Amino acid sequence: MTRRAVERYIEALNRHDPDEIAACVTPDFFNEHTSAAGVSTRGRDAYRERLSTFLAEFAGLTYEVEDVIVERDRAAVPYRMTFIYNGAPVRIRGIFRFRVAGDLIAHRVDYWDGADFQRQIAR
Repeated sequence: MTRRAVERYIEALNRHDPDEIAACVTPDFFNEHTSAAGVSTRGRDAYRERLSTFLAEFAGLTYEVEDVIVERDRAAVPYRMTFIYNGAPVRIRGIFRFRVAGDLIAHRVDYWDGADFQRQIAR
């Protein structure tokens, strides 16, 4: 169940549909970013509200999954993220860490290098 919840969530992200993405998370979802460039949110409604802006800023966002590591209700997913930011193509490697409740994502921690992002958009 954990693996399928994670795969469904990432597939929704890659389809860029804010309602579909938000439907993959719990009402008390915590979207935690470790990068200084990221914006953390708490709650499905706040996350859904942020998604439209995020998807517009990160045009063509795609997560290419490198692996899915699952243990009970937790998963780690290394990825390659590509998008266009203010006209600049960006490609960053990172990793998601998930906690799943039932068939929904309850907590997502996103690790990626904000300095690498800044370097790529400064060109």
